[in-house]
Amino acid sequence: MTQAEIKSFIEAWIESANQFDAKKYLSFFMDDAVLDDPSVGSAFEGHNGIRDYFESYFIGYNTHTRLVKLNILSKHAVHVEVHFTGTFPGGAIGGTFDITFQGNRISFIKADLIH
Repeated sequence: MTQAEIKSFIEAWIESANQFDAKKYLSFFMDDAVLDDPSVGSAFEGHNGIRDYFESYFIGYNTHTRLVKLNILSKHAVHVEVHFTGTFPGGAIGGTFDITFQGNRISFIKADLIH
């Protein structure tokens, strides 16, 4: 993907999360993608695992995500800094996503919170 395509992709991915559209959110991921989130102590595998993560931590806490910074490392990798607000304890916190692409979909994410 080009830098412009990557930026558009990340913005659309975040928008799908903010709309709580699980089907659209999952369409950004490869079928066998992995989302590793040490802040919750688990890795979530495939669409079923990532759906569980999304439903628990985004839909369940009415989490809205705002893009703070996007660092494009290569056509296959980005570092994303975000700000979360929602009904989780504290109501607001920063986060990061280190995303690896395969083709035009996400193959791996390491997610974490900024304390």
